[in-house]
Amino acid sequence: MTTIAVPRTILERWKRPNVSWLAVRVWQRNRDVFNNIWKSEAIWPFVEPVLTLLALGFGLGSFLDLERIQSDAQFLRPGESYIEFLGPGILAVYAMWMASAEACWGTYFRMDQKTFDAILSTPATVDDITSGEVLWAATRSLISVGAVFLVALSFGALDSVLAILILPLAVLPGVLFGSIALCYAAIARSVSSLNYFFAAYITPQFWLAGVFFPLSRQPDWVGWVAWFTPAHHAVEVYRGLARGDPEWSHLVDIAWMIVVTAGFYALAITLMRRRLVK
Repeated sequence: MTTIAVPRTILERWKRPNVSWLAVRVWQRNRDVFNNIWKSEAIWPFVEPVLTLLALGFGLGSFLDLERIQSDAQFLRPGESYIEFLGPGILAVYAMWMASAEACWGTYFRMDQKTFDAILSTPATVDDITSGEVLWAATRSLISVGAVFLVALSFGALDSVLAILILPLAVLPGVLFGSIALCYAAIARSVSSLNYFFAAYITPQFWLAGVFFPLSRQPDWVGWVAWFTPAHHAVEVYRGLARGDPEWSHLVDIAWMIVVTAGFYALAITLMRRRLVK
């Protein structure tokens, strides 16, 4: 029987991840760099959420007819202010922004500056690098959510003790968006091309994931499109916890994110092998 010879390099790219404890060392390398520049990095997670919550939560919220829209249980619950509706959504999308920025811009610059080439001269593998980058993106997501959490809490945007569960759950969208962004960074051929990822994929989710208004008031197709976006599921889970009213459907949201995370992580492994293995 005739067999088709497949190049060994292709087979290697599709084998299961070869991840060791050295992935943690990659994470530690990024952490050490962050420890030296954290003061300049800290301004965005604090200042922008403050401005957003002030401008939209208090500014725009003061123009809303709260008594009328509280009749729509999917928008405001009885006694709930607009900033309480807005706060959990802001937490979710800032997890998205920070993980995506780190795994897209940060990873690309480390590739461009040959940092990964230096790491590959050690026993670490491409899969260790990929896993370490995803772990670091999740860590940046957790740091960002922690900062925004304090801001939202000080503004009275979080009304339930269950909101504290948002902090550990920040790791899941961090890994998810880190894996997605890493996939794009692995195929980007110039730094300017990274703008397409944020303009066409991240920014639409910021506005259309249900952060600022309920999707139930939009055309049906908007809701269907939103359901396939990761940010929407994070917003739903965070809002349920912040309201102290988690639902069984939120387990579906978490399961959706876990399954999609696994798929994009596997894809990131494959694309990074193709990019870094010469």
